[in-house]
Amino acid sequence: MRGALRGRRWLVLSAGLGLAAVTVFGIRRRRVSSQTCGYKSRVMQRARPLKTESYDPADVADLPAPVRRYFETVLETGQQPIIRATLTQEGQFRFGGAGDEWSPFTASQVYSVSPPGYVWDATIELAPLVTARVLDAYVDGEGLLRANLFGGVPVASAGPTPEMNGAELQRYLSETPWFPTALLPSAGVRWEGIDDRTARATIEDADVSATGVFHFDEDGHISQFTAERYRQDIDGAASWVGDYRTYEERSGIRMPTEAEVVWETTDGTVPYWRGTITELDYRTG
Repeated sequence: MRGALRGRRWLVLSAGLGLAAVTVFGIRRRRVSSQTCGYKSRVMQRARPLKTESYDPADVADLPAPVRRYFETVLETGQQPIIRATLTQEGQFRFGGAGDEWSPFTASQVYSVSPPGYVWDATIELAPLVTARVLDAYVDGEGLLRANLFGGVPVASAGPTPEMNGAELQRYLSETPWFPTALLPSAGVRWEGIDDRTARATIEDADVSATGVFHFDEDGHISQFTAERYRQDIDGAASWVGDYRTYEERSGIRMPTEAEVVWETTDGTVPYWRGTITELDYRTG
């Protein structure tokens, strides 16, 4: 009898602990979701119109030749400046090195141009029935990376730090070909010509700055972005490359719908993100 009672007590205790764990996990998931939505709202609500007129080719006449050709290629005269952009993506993400497997992901992303900001909210399928929710963001001058297994179990966190702030603003700069009026001087970008196919772009947001080199193809499109970018895992800078492909016209703007991002390491090139833009929406004004 006593053994049976002890067995029942263990069953009740185990059930209670299990219920508590489920409750805590549910609270954590809701908190992660709420924080992510909060970051998105902050980016969207802080976006303000630029004090500039619609695009006129005469406005870029003094820019380096490849930059001028780029704007003449992807923008139509009279294009209103983009205030906010929202998009969805699907593709593959790889954790680890070149020998590791790719995992499918879907993501939504929001951007503001003034001030610069974004939130990338992705769900990555690590294995059947095993997912991670990943937040990568630049909000209010701070760079953030958060990863939660099953959307509620924290497995990675970085930022805000001066290094992460700069790295995430650099990511913002690299993704502006998806909303190219953000690359105009009127949006705060400074251009420095290098040669007929490359130019360096720099952007500042309060005390955070980011720079990188854009590479242009023979059609006038941006084909690549290269930079030295901070990596948390090595606590230092490494060569970082983004390739842009398959230009299409969306809302009167030519933009790349496919891209791949790689790290250049001492062991060679390590691609870790490749994706396709599935939906895109602009707010202009």
